[in-house]
Amino acid sequence: MACFMPFTNKNLDIFICVLRPTVAIIDDLVDTLKQFSFFTERLGCIHSSIFNSIHGNMIIWYGAWIKRSDENKELLHEALLLALTNLQSMAVLLDHDFMVAYGGEVRDGSPAAKFSTGDIVCFNTIHLLSDTKMNKMNEQDFVYTCFSVFQSYFHKMNGTVAGVCLKYESISTVINFYVWKNLQSCYSFALNSDNREILQNCFHDATVFMKYDVFKVVYVSADDVSSFQYYPPHKLLENQALEVVKDFE
Repeated sequence: MACFMPFTNKNLDIFICVLRPTVAIIDDLVDTLKQFSFFTERLGCIHSSIFNSIHGNMIIWYGAWIKRSDENKELLHEALLLALTNLQSMAVLLDHDFMVAYGGEVRDGSPAAKFSTGDIVCFNTIHLLSDTKMNKMNEQDFVYTCFSVFQSYFHKMNGTVAGVCLKYESISTVINFYVWKNLQSCYSFALNSDNREILQNCFHDATVFMKYDVFKVVYVSADDVSSFQYYPPHKLLENQALEVVKDFE
């Protein structure tokens, strides 16, 4: 079965957290994150997945929720972070945030990026270095320029299946998420891409930072029977969230 990442935030909220394992057996952390996925279903998560870095020491957990109010999303964020503290003996939480989806591309006409266990995916992280002065106006210029380059290059990239252009809600960092047909195509693109030079030419007074991280999909929630249940949107009260977290511990 497949997992999906939407092209917009019209109907879904997207959450991503990045972890660096501190345990020798990575499968133990993956199994614990699967339990975390079960826990998030009780908070309304309808899609979740785990990505394991192929060469680095990094794991990404991805989840999608039915769209909710800003207040309820803040409560959800608090509940997720509280639950993630239970992983501190197994991993360091490097990053976490809800993401804004600016758009996506796909070769089969689907309305979302689709991927399954065993697939190869890539996260292309882009931001301007910290010494660059960023106001709201040129932040928007930066994001939309990144999205424009993403759109113009996707269909020229051999081996891509789907892609989504994302931005962290709290910081000016863009992430292009790609699903690939195979590992060789992904490596070929990463080694030969001139996207950084293109973006650098658009921002002469700033330094563009770009990196590629390649992952294998090691779990999608649709693999489990429990994930076929439908979880309708609900009001997430603070005491409810804390009660669920206690059950998770």
